[in-house]
Amino acid sequence: MGACCGCLSSSSSDSKFQVVLADNEREAISALLQYLENRSDVDFFSNGPLRSLLTLVYSENIDLQRSAALAFAEITEKDVREVNRDVLEPILILLQSNDTEVQRAACGALGNLAVNNENKSLIAEMGGIEPLIRQMMSPNIEVQCNAVGCITNLATQDENKSRIAKSGALIPLTKLAKSKDIRVQRNATGALLNMTHSLENRQELVNAGAVPVLVSLLSSDDADVQYYCTTALSNIAVDELNRKKLAATEPKLVGQLVALMDSPSPRVQCQATLALRNLASDSGYQVDIVRAGGLPHLVQLLTCNHQPLVLAAVACIRNISIHPLNEALIIEAGFLKPLVALLDYNELEEIQCHAISTLRNLAASSERNRLALLNADAVKKCKELVLKVPLSVQLEISACFAILALADDLKPKLYESHIIDVLIPLTFSENGEVCGNSAAALANLCSRVSSEHEDYILDNWTQPNEGIYGFLIRFLRSGSATFEHIALWTILQLLESNNNEIQALIKENESILSGIKNLSESQQGSGVSSSTDQNEFEDPKVELFNLTQQILQILG
Repeated sequence: MGACCGCLSSSSSDSKFQVVLADNEREAISALLQYLENRSDVDFFSNGPLRSLLTLVYSENIDLQRSAALAFAEITEKDVREVNRDVLEPILILLQSNDTEVQRAACGALGNLAVNNENKSLIAEMGGIEPLIRQMMSPNIEVQCNAVGCITNLATQDENKSRIAKSGALIPLTKLAKSKDIRVQRNATGALLNMTHSLENRQELVNAGAVPVLVSLLSSDDADVQYYCTTALSNIAVDELNRKKLAATEPKLVGQLVALMDSPSPRVQCQATLALRNLASDSGYQVDIVRAGGLPHLVQLLTCNHQPLVLAAVACIRNISIHPLNEALIIEAGFLKPLVALLDYNELEEIQCHAISTLRNLAASSERNRLALLNADAVKKCKELVLKVPLSVQLEISACFAILALADDLKPKLYESHIIDVLIPLTFSENGEVCGNSAAALANLCSRVSSEHEDYILDNWTQPNEGIYGFLIRFLRSGSATFEHIALWTILQLLESNNNEIQALIKENESILSGIKNLSESQQGSGVSSSTDQNEFEDPKVELFNLTQQILQILG
């Protein structure tokens, strides 16, 4: 408070420079000096202290206005709490001053108070945003810095974001993001970041020309600026339309973000990785990230000790793995071992979900990839975990099992892994998707059963949990067209096998036969008949009827 006290007590022996003060101004100065000496016990936001400050604010003496502004700046730096209009109004008046010192201190005081959420709303309601925008364009760096800092604080509140965007602040903020003063640059990029949390404001930012500036600042030497810019671009890349614009106008973006995955700052690494994840929602970017050398960085981040980085990396590789051209490259880059290890990441199920989802994507189209997954013990680990993991992870694992069971080349290995032992219990799940995925996998394992592997079906016919037989009965009686369809299709596959023992399990089981006949009669009772018409064939009831007729025909 030295500068302020010095101003309040300033005097001169030279009468030419004597300041003529009104009586009320002298009294205010005297009172304020006493308050400042006992500041720890004084509430400057009410009663006498506030009245003394108001006297200085409304004085025509610029030195007293400066003292008031400096006093508000220092007081609010140490005492940040909700205030009322009586406190904000004099600060907003000082904000209108043409004096640089007053502007600087008033912006600083307002920025301090804008840390409080209630104050943020009140400052905006009282018209504080417009004068702050004018001060942002001041030729004085200190004024710029404080004004932009206050806007940054105000922009953390959703209502204010819209107000700021509509007030014309985005263009000057974008210009100030290129300031040579690092403090101004940090505040401006921080404000731009705060404006990226809603679709409407992101579009305003793009229209204001902020994207090229944010991209150019990715190469900044300042970790804070890099962080604000990577995070802002990550948020902007959430929107499909923005991703298309980025792809068309920012050819260096992917390369810069890939380089930042090696930043010494973990939070910059994390945001760069998240930005790439969002970009990788589009197939073009999925390929571009791999071409830009992103895989070695990502595989390294999967094994780091910083959980947010692990999450960002596994989410990114999950999106990249969607593209068929990337599957083999990801496996060759050594991802399988760390991905399988992440299945045990019990601290955060989202990481487990992304890891298993990536493995499922890698198994989608290539026999070679599926065998690589088996050799990396992915199926073994999934089987070990699936009955004890959270539902979200169980859902991903069951979907992976359903994909793997579609591949005839993989069935022998799946039988040998005793995967049926977990598929049957999963068909009891109250979650429809887990139940359906597991049933679909089980049904596929029951199709085209070779003589070498028929024992796996026979051994699991009644166990565990009543086995395949129990699964068929429950699904035949489920009342769900989807589940009924799975049961009938599974029965048809078993009947079409060349194994007499397996066929006998169906033909000699009254409960199964009764379930099939009941479904056939219920379809006939509702007027459904067999049809080869394309539109009717797509009707679930027609499909069920056709399946029952095929089965009954085989049974004679």
